[in-house]
Order: sequence, then structure tokens, then C-alpha cells
Amino acid sequence: MDSSVGDKVLDAVRDILPALNERATEAEELRKVPAASIQAIQESGVLRLLQPARYGGHETHPLYFYRAVRLIASACGSTGWVASVLGVHPWHVGLFADEAQREVWAEDLDTRISSSYAPQGRATPVDGGYRFTGRWSFSSGSDHATWVLVGGLVLGPDGKPVDFRTFLVPRSDYTIDDVWDTVGLRGTGSNDVVIEDVFVPEHRTLSFQNTMKVRCPGQEVNDGPLFRMPYGTIHPFAITAPLIGMADGAYEAYVGHTRSRVRASYLGEKAKDDPFAQVRVARAAAAIDAAWLQLERDINEEYALATDHAKIPVDLRLRARRDQVLGSTAAIEATDSLYESAGGKAINASAPIQRYWRDAHAARVHAANDVEKALVMYGRVELGLQVTDGMF
Repeated sequence: MDSSVGDKVLDAVRDILPALNERATEAEELRKVPAASIQAIQESGVLRLLQPARYGGHETHPLYFYRAVRLIASACGSTGWVASVLGVHPWHVGLFADEAQREVWAEDLDTRISSSYAPQGRATPVDGGYRFTGRWSFSSGSDHATWVLVGGLVLGPDGKPVDFRTFLVPRSDYTIDDVWDTVGLRGTGSNDVVIEDVFVPEHRTLSFQNTMKVRCPGQEVNDGPLFRMPYGTIHPFAITAPLIGMADGAYEAYVGHTRSRVRASYLGEKAKDDPFAQVRVARAAAAIDAAWLQLERDINEEYALATDHAKIPVDLRLRARRDQVLGSTAAIEATDSLYESAGGKAINASAPIQRYWRDAHAARVHAANDVEKALVMYGRVELGLQVTDGMF
């Protein structure tokens, strides 16, 4: 797809940032992203950036998507998070059999899909598919979606798991339990999804074994480089990109506040004249920049290999995961450094920086940000040892 499409989407995103920022408090009060914000994001084209071109998507270089998400999260962390989660799922659906893709997009090219990938479901094989039951937490943006991607274990005759699959389920086959009440990412509406003994046809399931090997049925019809990239890069980066955007938002809030802040406890000293504040600004800016530049490098290298139909080596995939979790860590550390130096008024509910701080820490606990697990995988391979499990 022409790069001009991605640039147009980014321009459209920049135009809606003020409105998204104005609705940040409303999102927290509603405990979900306001419908007006979802509509604006939909109209900007963000949610089609990773969607197959065969189904009206832009199918761009993934960096356009991550840049868009970063921008949105800099205006409102919850809105950026939901935009990222809903926006990455069209890519995943593009890996499913074409029959499943047709069911999702046949009537509406703007269909939105939420998720909860933890294997909380239990599937029993039956003729043509599975009987499926489960309950999943943390389905961000579920109120704005009409399909869901959920994880489940396929049980053998002895009741023991024989496969871990992702199941694609329409809104008619699940209910949403409104349980979301948190201190951070409060506006994401990450409620529980409940499925009770429904039939899921085989074509609407995808084994994680195939996903991690980058050999999926959807690649037969979606043969562009975007769909030859590994899940272990595309999805985790969709977790870190909004987190870096939240750090951007905290940075801008801190700088704006510090320029005009007067420190009453220090006889009216201007905070901007404090050399220690100046150092914190420099360190935070450098950490955020470094985190983002590493992610860009990894994505560009993987995409170039995919474009050349070359295999993306394990060491590059693990480096991408290393940089992803450390990128999240750098964003958190930068946000912490700024928040703890922002003064007493930073704890006011009306202060933007405290919202970015809460949202960033809530984002940090996502499974994709398990720092030690990702770094162990990287270290093992560097030391000549095998990695037998994990998302990469």
C-alpha cells in the first residue's frame, strides 16, 4: 500500500487529538472510551491500517499503526490503548481461514474485534468444530466490538489439553459482564467476556502452534509482507506503543506545568530554573526516544525481510521482544521520574500527569510486558541454549 495512505491517516489522527484529550476525563467516568472518540478514530482510518486490503484495509507498513497509536495515547492513555487493541485485531483475523475473514467483514468493513487471549476457555472437539465454554477478563474495548478473539485449550478424550487455540466468536454467542473498575486504564472498558457451551466451527479457530511458526491459513489469501511477520512482534508492540505514548503525554504535561510552576516551599523559586528538573527532562526525553527508535529498528528489519520473502530469524524475533519489554520499562521509568518531581499539585485529580502515570502503570502489568520472561528467552539463545516456549 502506498505510504501516502499511512501519512494521511497520521494527519487525520493529529487533527482529532485535542478532542480525544478533552474526553479523557469522560472516558474515566464512563469506564469506557466515549462513542464519539471511537467514531473519530474509526473515521481517521487507524483501525484499517493493519486490515487486509482484500477487505477494505490499508495493509500498511506496521510502523504507521504504531505511530498513530502512540499519538492517540499521548492525548488519552485509555483511548490509545483501546485504539491499539482494536486496531491490531484485523491483522490477527487476517491469519485465519478466508471463510472466517468473510464472516467478519462481509457485511461491514468497519467491524471491530476485541480480545482476551489467555487460555481460559475449554473446547471439546465435535463434528466440524468445537463446543466451547469459558470466561475471560480484560477484554479492552469490548463494548465497541461485535466479535471477540479468545484463547482456549482443546481437550483430548482423557480431558487433558492437546492444543492451545484462538477462537473467533460473534457477539451473538457471548455476553459481557461489566466488572471493570480500576485505578489505571480506567476508560478502557476491559470487561469480562462469558461464553457458555457454543459451537465454534473449525475455520474460526487458529492454533498457536501455527501462529508462532508464522504458518497460518490466512497467508494463502493475504500474501503481503505484513502477514508474514510474527505474532510475537506485531501484538506485543501494540502493547508498548501506547505505553510510550502515555510517557509522551506525561512528558508534555510535566514540561508545560514546570515552565509556569512556582515552588512555594522554596521562596517562590521558578521550577524551570531548577537544574535537577532540567536533568529529569533531558533523561526522560532520551529514554523515550531510545525506546521508540529501537522498536522502529526492529519493525523495519523484520518488515524488510518479510518483503523479500525471507525467513525472520529467531534471534531477531527475540531481540524485538527484548526491546519491546525494555521499551515499556523505559516509558514507565521516564513517567515515574517526571511524576515524582512534578510537585504536590500533581496528585490532584484534575492534573493530567497523574492520569498518564496511573495508565502507564496499569499498562505495565499486561502479560506482554513480562520483562524477565522475555529477557530470559533472549539470554538463553545468546548463550547457545534452546527456547521451547514463550511468545516471540
